[in-house]
Amino acid sequence: MSEIFEQLDFVENPLYERIINDLLEHKHSVVEDFFSAELVQGLRNSLLLKYEEDEFKKAAIGNKLNETIEKSIRGDFILWLNEKEANSAEQEFFKNINDLVSYLNKTCFLGILQKEFHYALYPQGTFYKRHLDTFQNDDRRKLSMVCYLNEEDWQVDYGGELVLYFNENGIETEKRIYPFPGRMVIFESQFLEHEVKPVVQRRLSITGWLKTR
Repeated sequence: MSEIFEQLDFVENPLYERIINDLLEHKHSVVEDFFSAELVQGLRNSLLLKYEEDEFKKAAIGNKLNETIEKSIRGDFILWLNEKEANSAEQEFFKNINDLVSYLNKTCFLGILQKEFHYALYPQGTFYKRHLDTFQNDDRRKLSMVCYLNEEDWQVDYGGELVLYFNENGIETEKRIYPFPGRMVIFESQFLEHEVKPVVQRRLSITGWLKTR
């Protein structure tokens, strides 16, 4: 994405510009104030209600063409979101996402035409081993996003941190990002391997991808 960046004549959004600059320089961005506290609470309540109604399913690995369930690799339960059937909190979530997508397409010419998001709940003791968010038969995912919906009293020792892996000039480093409520992480799907460390307390989020055609 760093090779395609050109400003147009438009009203600049400081938050979106910070995300863009982070992606250009570091291939990821961590944002604390992308969603309001009220929206995070509404999404958390929506997730828990649908989980209690048994609408979630065990997450698989791979895409729909070669999907398999492998508990030794990931242990979360998910529910895909349908924008056309969204409740009020989900509608506001998608409004914010669509606004960001429009800005990215105008400023960075990313060509993002599709998106997919799901709720994710990691029960105690589960994890997601190191992986890349693209598939051998499908490389349309451009940016990965996760918004954490955990309770307000979330503690570092509850686990479930996201670990991003970087490789610069053959030297590997890592960054641990803790899933505090309202925190959003966005990173380049095709370049950054990552994992979710074992969860001590159940971990709630919305995870998704911005995709090209």
